[in-house]
Amino acid sequence: MGDKTVIITALNAAWTEPNSIFEVFLKSFNVGNQTKSLLKHVVVAALDQTAYSRCLEKQLHCYALTTKGVDFSGEAHFMSEDYLKMMWRRIDFLRIVLEMGYNFIFTDADILWFRQPFAHFYPDADFQIACDHYWYDSTDLDNSPNGGFNYVKSNQRTIQFYKFWYNAREAHPGKHDQDVLNMIKFNPFIKDIGLKIRFLDTALFGGFCEPSKDLKFVCTMHANCCIGIDNKMHDLTMALDDWEKYMALPGDERMSKPQTWTVPRICG
Repeated sequence: MGDKTVIITALNAAWTEPNSIFEVFLKSFNVGNQTKSLLKHVVVAALDQTAYSRCLEKQLHCYALTTKGVDFSGEAHFMSEDYLKMMWRRIDFLRIVLEMGYNFIFTDADILWFRQPFAHFYPDADFQIACDHYWYDSTDLDNSPNGGFNYVKSNQRTIQFYKFWYNAREAHPGKHDQDVLNMIKFNPFIKDIGLKIRFLDTALFGGFCEPSKDLKFVCTMHANCCIGIDNKMHDLTMALDDWEKYMALPGDERMSKPQTWTVPRICG
């Protein structure tokens, strides 16, 4: 974008199969409120050759984020060895993006985009992240962050932070990036480098852990608190259906009474 912001998602073959989560992710941009234009700013970090080829078929910006000697093409089950390698490869890649001078919104592909989020970001923050559970204060470190959606500005503070986060995996073997973030967010190093962290309200950036209450305000919907591609796919498809029904309502009805979700059904 004009301010060198890109939208990044990371995918492997299992997530890009025909009629899969990737399809639902892209559809949400097309049926969202003024979100279709954002697709030209999406960069897909493909973790294997199949995902890269399927990305090219969609005529998106595609980057081959392969790892020598590691096959990321199958469904990496939550907390398996491959899953952890995939998550940490992602963190290291995002650090490189920051070093190149790009701000980014990182979004998991099991997130539906319904509205442009930019007006709801905090202008003074370096690192902003969505939550599984939000305690009504954007500065409260006790919020439960979810690494699947964050907005990060490129500066020396965030570059140092991503290096610190990535290196912290060695002190916490067997933990994924989100668990480690929950541990290091209280570390004095964060205050020493002056990193400004803000947590995003689930009323706007919701998920199956804590669904947003009213479709009039929601920007994104995440299939968090949900394990397994099939389960995610089922409830994301229902959420997308909820959104399309909401958008089909007459304008006065859409605005006059709260419209909410029928999900989570299998997830949550």
